Amino acid sequence: MSVIYLLLSLSILVAIVFFIAFIVSVKKGQYDDSYTPSVRMLFDDELVKEDK
Repeated sequence: MSVIYLLLSLSILVAIVFFIAFIVSVKKGQYDDSYTPSVRMLFDDELVKEDK
């Protein structure tokens, strides 16, 4: 039974470490998209039909 408690506490500790690493990487801008806004003007826009 003590092995279950050990593995449970270890898995919670690992999950907390990964969660903290995720929060730190989001705050540092790791997942910001800096490429798409610069090339967005190069993409063709679809023509919108106007109803008259």
